[in-house]
Amino acid sequence: MFMDRFSTTVSNDSIEHNPDAIVKVAYANFIREPLRTFARDEVQRRNGLDVKETLIPIGDAVLARIRQYATESPCVFTSVVVGNVQYPAAVSNAVSLKLAATQEVQRKDTEIKIERKERTKREVQAQGIANAMQIIRGQLSSMYIQHEAIEAQELMVGSPNHTVVYIPVGPMGVPITGTFPTTAPAGPEGAPANPVVRK
Repeated sequence: MFMDRFSTTVSNDSIEHNPDAIVKVAYANFIREPLRTFARDEVQRRNGLDVKETLIPIGDAVLARIRQYATESPCVFTSVVVGNVQYPAAVSNAVSLKLAATQEVQRKDTEIKIERKERTKREVQAQGIANAMQIIRGQLSSMYIQHEAIEAQELMVGSPNHTVVYIPVGPMGVPITGTFPTTAPAGPEGAPANPVVRK
């Protein structure tokens, strides 16, 4: 029955030299084209770009259909493996272009995120500088400036090679702070009454 229905073109000489010939002919006569048809049908049921991610479900569906098809035959199918799906050139090119465009969009999004982070960083730095300046302005009292002047004098006194000369002008020999006129009152014969020391 198998020979009559599935492998009628195999000669006795072929079977003697190649025992698998009967199976190959039976596969070509009875299985190959239906199997290909089932595979194409299952692929066409899916979104073209998702086919490569669904090869296992496609194989399972083809296996179920070929088993049902071969129910009345002596053929037994244990598994169907869909190894690869070859897209037409036009589809492959379109997929490549889409992937390239997607990568470019992702790159641009990354650049935008980096630029936003850089802007936030600059804003935080500027706010920090502004806060520091606010604190410094709040501390620039006359007493603070006099304190800084005394500290500077003490550092220079201990230095072996300083060339700065301090002229004591305020009480207890400390610098005075304030707003002074740019010209001093005239003394005898047009000379300034007191020299003005500007900082």
